[in-house]
Amino acid sequence: MRRLSSVENTSEQDQPESTAAIPPTPPPEHGDTPDTRIEGLHVKAPDWVNTDMEVEGHNSKWRQRLRNPWACSPYTLVTTLVGFAAIFLMAQSFLARQLDVKGCEMSYMRPSYSRYSDFDTEHTRFASKYSLYLYREGGMDEDTRVKGVPVLFIPGNAGSYKQVRSLAAEAAYHYHNTVQHDVGASKAGKRPLDFFSVDFNEDITAFHGQTLLDQAEYLNDAITYILSLYHTPGRFLRDSSLPDPTSVIIVGHSMGGVVARTMLTMPNYQANSINTIITLAAPHARPPVSFDGDIVRTYKGVNDYWRHAYSQKWAIDNPLWHVTLISIAGGGLDTMISSDYASIESLVPETHGFTVFSSSMPNVWTGIDHLAITWCDQHRKAVVRALYDVIDVSRATQTVPRAERMRGFKRWFLTGLEDIAEKTLPHKEAKTLLTLEEGSAIVPEGEKLVLRSLGRSKQRPNAHLIPVPPQAPGTKFTLLTNEQLHHPGGHGILDVLFCTVFPSQPGQSTTLFSMNMDLSGDSTGATRLACKNAASDVIALPASTRQSTYPFKTDERPFSYLQYDLEDLTEHQFVAVVDKAGERSTGWVVAEFSTTSDSQVMVDMGLQRLLMTGLSLRLPARRPLMTDIKIPALRSSLLAYNIHIGKQSCDRGELFAPLLRQYITDVYESKFFVNVKDANINLHGVSPYMPSALHSKQPSNGLSLQIWSDPTCDSSVEINLKVDILGSLGKLWIRYRIVFAAFPLLVVALVLRQQFRTYDETGIFMSFAQGMNECLCSSLPLALSALTFLSIALAGARHQSKRWPLNGTSVNATTHFDNASNELLLGSDDTFFWFLVPLFGLMCIGICVAVNYVALLLEFLLASLYSFVRSSKLRKDEAKRTPLAFAVTSNRQRVITTCILLSLVSTVIPYHFAYVVLCLVQLATSVRAFRLAKESALDSNYNFFNYAHSIFILMLWILPINLPVLVVWVRNLAVHWLTPFSSHHNILSIMPFILIVETLSTGRMIPRAEYRVSFFTNILLFSIGAYAAVYGVTYAYVLHHLANILCAWLVAIHFEPSTLSAKRVSNMLGSSSTQDSEIKKRP
Repeated sequence: MRRLSSVENTSEQDQPESTAAIPPTPPPEHGDTPDTRIEGLHVKAPDWVNTDMEVEGHNSKWRQRLRNPWACSPYTLVTTLVGFAAIFLMAQSFLARQLDVKGCEMSYMRPSYSRYSDFDTEHTRFASKYSLYLYREGGMDEDTRVKGVPVLFIPGNAGSYKQVRSLAAEAAYHYHNTVQHDVGASKAGKRPLDFFSVDFNEDITAFHGQTLLDQAEYLNDAITYILSLYHTPGRFLRDSSLPDPTSVIIVGHSMGGVVARTMLTMPNYQANSINTIITLAAPHARPPVSFDGDIVRTYKGVNDYWRHAYSQKWAIDNPLWHVTLISIAGGGLDTMISSDYASIESLVPETHGFTVFSSSMPNVWTGIDHLAITWCDQHRKAVVRALYDVIDVSRATQTVPRAERMRGFKRWFLTGLEDIAEKTLPHKEAKTLLTLEEGSAIVPEGEKLVLRSLGRSKQRPNAHLIPVPPQAPGTKFTLLTNEQLHHPGGHGILDVLFCTVFPSQPGQSTTLFSMNMDLSGDSTGATRLACKNAASDVIALPASTRQSTYPFKTDERPFSYLQYDLEDLTEHQFVAVVDKAGERSTGWVVAEFSTTSDSQVMVDMGLQRLLMTGLSLRLPARRPLMTDIKIPALRSSLLAYNIHIGKQSCDRGELFAPLLRQYITDVYESKFFVNVKDANINLHGVSPYMPSALHSKQPSNGLSLQIWSDPTCDSSVEINLKVDILGSLGKLWIRYRIVFAAFPLLVVALVLRQQFRTYDETGIFMSFAQGMNECLCSSLPLALSALTFLSIALAGARHQSKRWPLNGTSVNATTHFDNASNELLLGSDDTFFWFLVPLFGLMCIGICVAVNYVALLLEFLLASLYSFVRSSKLRKDEAKRTPLAFAVTSNRQRVITTCILLSLVSTVIPYHFAYVVLCLVQLATSVRAFRLAKESALDSNYNFFNYAHSIFILMLWILPINLPVLVVWVRNLAVHWLTPFSSHHNILSIMPFILIVETLSTGRMIPRAEYRVSFFTNILLFSIGAYAAVYGVTYAYVLHHLANILCAWLVAIHFEPSTLSAKRVSNMLGSSSTQDSEIKKRP
């Protein structure tokens, strides 16, 4: 490595007495090559510099412009303003537009916690850090002996064990008030739920992979201990005839859900000790932040384990075959973790689990924020009832078999309108014998049954028969009513029966029927029908009247809805709607058979056209009860929409107001809008950085809109849908937050590259602001253009691989390609979003400019304070910035301090702590350099300040990557947990930073480099910027190591081995030097 340097040495005796006495460089003699002495280096001036004094003045202005730290070109100003305007619109959209309404009701409880102090170090090595508790509801169940089914609650990131109280209290009340009084439930093995919870001392698991693994190990030990309680004398209160439990149900909140899945991959996991996992707002698909390498690697290892297990052909080869995993997401109200990450379609097949949004869950029908999902009253009721539905203490597993568990979870968590919703009608036996008089009214084929007021008929009960039409593909039966359907043991005033003619034969027994409904009176020619009650398949829909406001309001009884495909009704001949109202009521019923051609509208419109013109539809006056509008092009979670539904005129009076359901099928997300006129539509469809589904599916159906409208009004309905551009901007923040930590490194790297290039060519180390000015006219537009084309290419390749897999390419290979490509750049497979690269580029440029000026202002204020404290007049050695004068401590002290710091990093403290200290040291160096440059006005001192300031800016942008792990370490110190972080004590991860900061603290300026070295520096900086843009979001922690490599390279340029003589090393390590000793040339 050869550096450009001057030939002659300069001693202190040759220097003027003060900065005021430093004369300007005299013009060179005739025929000499003009040069500029900078940092003692002999630098060849540019060819356009002449000896003429006018040109010399021009050269002086040029140097002042380059070194000016406050330089700001019109391009920079405009770009910054545009960037901040975009940031403002995004923030305003995120905070004020397309917001879901909060509908959670408060829950109440009387909590009591019993700690298991005997779960000590004999059982787990984490006993001194974590604790295990049993919940009991005060005043109802205060016996601390276990008595039912064990359920373990796992809190999330910085969560409390007390968050279990809402679920556990509801479980206690539900058992006390309902389950224990139900004889059938007792026979079915229903017992109380014993809720256990773990105190993790509010550990921060989202930022630290090792903490996540520690929790998983502890929880496996806790499960072993919990199961032992059920056969330890004096610790349980159970029927001795029941089998001892062998498994525990897991409920995990946030990162607790990820810890739950990690438990099954740990060495101390007890086989089959977990078979049911319910997670609440858990980020399964990706880590929330990628600042820690351990968390990224842990996620990859756990997710690969689950994918590999469910990719096995035979159940015997799948260690997770018995496990069901349900992921419940809160939706748009969850602004801590994107609900896109709650998807488990890349991990678990639909036979073993699914993802559902709280807004889809019957009688919940609201989005829930990240913390409220543990206490939301409607939500906890649904979760607790689902748990009681799947438990069975007569089995050692404490739960029903996997297939029955899945049916139970679908019944409680899904709307019932999904394709996978299972109907019970085809599997039932006819239990109702309906006898009708001859000539009973039958609705003509193709007509609707409309009962505007139940109880109007003189004959009570009154039956209405709808004939089942001949089999035809796409035909379905639908029924909507505002009354509850009657079921055996209930008190409903409406029966819906699917019937078959029961032949009347002499001696035929009717004892097979549990209900005999004779409506024939004294008629001799009666018709008997064998019927099945459809009440078990009823779907609850939020009530929609002109007084309705939100679907989650409980002041109106939900509507009852039935929907069957004609294939499910092949054995039936009639649908009997029996009005059992004793008096006239406000109840109404609409029922019909409709075809797909009438009830389904397929919109074949591209996203670009929809963005330009919007979508306008008119539903005809004669339309089915329910219309399903499918828009395949609308599948991205990055876009939001506004919908308007015109009011229909109704001469006879509306039975109900329009009811809208938006839904997608990739994950089970539905949202209901009652009495709808105008609504905001946003979804969690195809999202950036998400891995591919575990098993290939048909192309996404995109957004679908189901509209129930009163078909008796005999008037058309107008529907208008438009893209909400401003509302869509807010969706970028929750999904692209890490971009604002990665993309700025691209900008900083390109600015540094420009600074070093100019310095090596001219000897002037331009300011960071001037480097930004020049990059905005050169490298930054080119880089953003190249990244834009790369994003288009990646999106196109991934989209093609999904639609047309290559022949002979295995599913695993295709999945690996998809999972690898989704980690790059913006992680999108839609070329429509190409503009996001320049948009984020503008935002990050604006942020970088702002951060630079904020740092400059801070340095200016501190430098002014520093000048006020010290004498404002510089000594000659201070002006020349000699190591002896500039350094605060001696070389020997610095070496000792560095050795101590490295030894601490290797044993006690993580290198992230040392990094924060180095940032403060570098700030101090920049402040002293600023003061020196400002008061001496020497080019050499401005060179050094600009260099030190640029290194500080680089370190400042790496700082957020290191802070989360440091917070975890400080948190562990607070709970007296002193076990070192195994992966964060590598001194090589911090040593180059230490060396560069220590070097700069002595005032040493980096020497100019020859072409080959300069070229390598350019390539290194360009590579760092490219990696930050392409991989920075997914692997942000690598950016620290790349910056570390850059610092190592700069240190190598500072200290070229050929320039280090034995005498110089001895001088560097000397503890003292006299003022009149010769100062060696700095490399």
